[in-house]
Amino acid sequence: MDYPRYNPDSPNDPLSEEELQALDTLLQDLPSEATMPIDAIDGFLTALLVGPAEVLGSLPTADWLPLVWGGDGDNGAPFPSNQKRKRTTVLILRHLQSIACQLRDAPEAWEPIFSVADDGEREWADAGDWCTGFLQATDLAPDAWAPFFDHPILGPALLPIALLGGDVEADAATDLDNPEVRDQLSRAAADAVMQLMQDPS
Repeated sequence: MDYPRYNPDSPNDPLSEEELQALDTLLQDLPSEATMPIDAIDGFLTALLVGPAEVLGSLPTADWLPLVWGGDGDNGAPFPSNQKRKRTTVLILRHLQSIACQLRDAPEAWEPIFSVADDGEREWADAGDWCTGFLQATDLAPDAWAPFFDHPILGPALLPIALLGGDVEADAATDLDNPEVRDQLSRAAADAVMQLMQDPS
């Protein structure tokens, strides 16, 4: 399947809230059990941008984009038409460019898409799906990511992403069922992106 490559010099046309919702709905309506929710997509695309430069720069789009909807099948599956596949591709590439421009031009204003837990009295950020998407991107090039996870500064910074994404087991003192703990780890996951942007290696 041929897909357009990501062009970092393309115009920045951020998705509106309505378009983000439409993208999420379009994907969740596909007959695929491995489709990413919108917050996982956001984490996946963020990792492509802040990880090893050669990953996004060298991988053909067909090697990473179909992971968003669980992979391409026969006869255009899981999409019912090429029009919907093209529409989905355009929306995802626009969101990728929007994240790239935010992180490059206004990192202090960058806001990842996290789920929110609510008990009726207060809200907690929950980056579980976002972190799962992030880790799916690191799995595209584990050897290239290994120095990041082994780095004395980046390694500990990436630990909250690994915990919330289910890549490592929490110790007895970290209750991942506690929404307050998940909120703290979610905020730390966002901080890890800023550490990656600073590239202390």
